[in-house]
Amino acid sequence: MRNRFPSLSLSSYGAGWSANRRIAIVASVVAVLLALAAAVALLTGSGNGHQAPDAATPAPADSPSSSEAAPKPSPGSGSVPKPPQIAEPVAYAKAAAQMLWSYDTRDTSRDQQLAGMRAWMTAEPKYADWASVSGQVPDPVLWSRMADQDQHATASVTEGHYPSAFKAALAEDPSAITEAYIYVVTVNGKQQIAWKKGGSGAEERAVTLAVQCLPDHDCALAAIAPSVTQ
Repeated sequence: MRNRFPSLSLSSYGAGWSANRRIAIVASVVAVLLALAAAVALLTGSGNGHQAPDAATPAPADSPSSSEAAPKPSPGSGSVPKPPQIAEPVAYAKAAAQMLWSYDTRDTSRDQQLAGMRAWMTAEPKYADWASVSGQVPDPVLWSRMADQDQHATASVTEGHYPSAFKAALAEDPSAITEAYIYVVTVNGKQQIAWKKGGSGAEERAVTLAVQCLPDHDCALAAIAPSVTQ
């Protein structure tokens, strides 16, 4: 049985979001870390991860407004985990990716999903690109359709690493990181999707995240960056 209800997916949902906006945000953050000419050339792309297989139908072109604020649901944030107290960028990025690839429409409303994700974001507006993160959540009508089918997903992370361009630029100018303490991390993993009547599917995932890890503070998510695959 094929899944007729689109998954909450980084590979397809958000692909229609403004790449220019995300590149601008990431560039402003990463420019301090990377030589800008190299950074802009590398941090480009129309989306993240791999194309979803047939098991998960791509989401429609309609996307939530980029200015959409995370609601404050009552009670709690459903199945969305709270951000962990982690001060190491790769470890935090791996946890964030797992959170982004997981959802459960059976016990979590769309507002709760957004609010739970918002809690992972950096509190510094200059570096927080909420649109790139909230854009992963389907619109209210689609979320309702998914909930009608009890659609839910779990995720596993296989590895996380600093892209080679980030490492090379940081080695070239180690002090640059102190401007904003933003780290670029690529995470790979797998998402398992299930719905009513035993329906299920699985797909590989990859995402590049911008993570802020200030000294003596836990890390926080800054943005979902355009694809960096090396």
